[in-house]
Amino acid sequence: QVQLVESGGGLVQPGGSLRLSCAASGSIFSINAMGWYRQAPGKQRELVATITSGGSTNYADSVKGRFTISRDNAKNTVYLQMNSLKPEDTAVYFCHADLIPYGLEPWSVDYWGQGTQVTVSS
Repeated sequence: QVQLVESGGGLVQPGGSLRLSCAASGSIFSINAMGWYRQAPGKQRELVATITSGGSTNYADSVKGRFTISRDNAKNTVYLQMNSLKPEDTAVYFCHADLIPYGLEPWSVDYWGQGTQVTVSS
């Protein structure tokens, strides 16, 4: 069984910072891309940032220059450092991993975390 467990959400004032973490655990052969998505009330889930196993990154235009995604392959963990937060960043943030479970090689499967709330408000 594979799980993605997020942590680090919370309430922060505009201009503040938060760091999200997501650890993948279980019977994992390898992890391809990992990333963060978010969903605000009444809106569709949208991509925030992704990172490949080799470290290549991709960001939504709305977060470029403010958010930084990174990963620790030894810990199967992805991070999202969020700086200069704005009220429009308020959403539930979901971790995603495209990974290969043991027993399914070479096929990869999409996994999602349960989500963590980020609220930016004064």
